[in-house]
Amino acid sequence: MWSARYVNDPRVISREPNFVSINASLAVDFLGQCASETIQGHYYSSSGGQSDFARGAAYSEGGQSFIVMQSTARHGEISRIVAQLAAGDVVTTQKNTVDKVVTEFGVAELRGRSIRERTRALIAVAHPKFRDELERTARQLRYL
Repeated sequence: MWSARYVNDPRVISREPNFVSINASLAVDFLGQCASETIQGHYYSSSGGQSDFARGAAYSEGGQSFIVMQSTARHGEISRIVAQLAAGDVVTTQKNTVDKVVTEFGVAELRGRSIRERTRALIAVAHPKFRDELERTARQLRYL
């Protein structure tokens, strides 16, 4: 049996062509940064190799990295697509290793996109009741 140190090594993962990494996240900001371990600065979970597999997929020829999540939390009261991660949240997966963010409202394609394009794509897959607020915040941040 191989150790986690070997199996989770992005260099090993990247040797597999067309490798697909599918991970969950608790929040994604307009840049595409994923907080999968913390909720508003409080630890909830560990990364479980998420960043390793996302990087491995990014380096794999034809590879893709997906982040999947429900668009809301707390029975629809909080958007998981946010303008900026909360203070103290840990970035589990960096923005440059996320290709696509998937919610029940669609797929936001992020690879190779500008901040403006990422922001628009992420707002499009946010829950509809939060889209206007997210767009206002994006304009205040000058992302749109």
